[in-house]
Amino acid sequence: MQVKGRSISRGMGEGKVLLSKDAISFLGGVDPKTGVVVEKGHCLEGKCIAGRVLVFPRGKGSTVGSYVMLQLKKGGVAPSAIINLEAEPIIAVGAIISGIPMVDKPEKDPFTFLKDGINAKVDGKKGEVSV
Repeated sequence: MQVKGRSISRGMGEGKVLLSKDAISFLGGVDPKTGVVVEKGHCLEGKCIAGRVLVFPRGKGSTVGSYVMLQLKKGGVAPSAIINLEAEPIIAVGAIISGIPMVDKPEKDPFTFLKDGINAKVDGKKGEVSV
């Protein structure tokens, strides 16, 4: 199955899907050394985003979150790709400067066709998600 969306950050990324219905703040919400979500009460608390196709509605928090995403990438613990319902500037800039493929506004709700742990591929150039 292929689902079209809007291209935010070019590149190809694939891996096992990690779904979050909660918005994510990379500053304070994700440990930049390990890629583990540390925000108390977050639905992904304790889970590692490294190498995963990370699916979440949108980002939240400080603009420094973009630089945390870059630190995750440099440390080898960034997600392999990101899918948002609607990108906002913090996550979009973070994905672009980090080279993390990113798509938003998929034509089909990703929470209906993606499940935790299945393999997915994101083509950030074409704006496509394949499962």
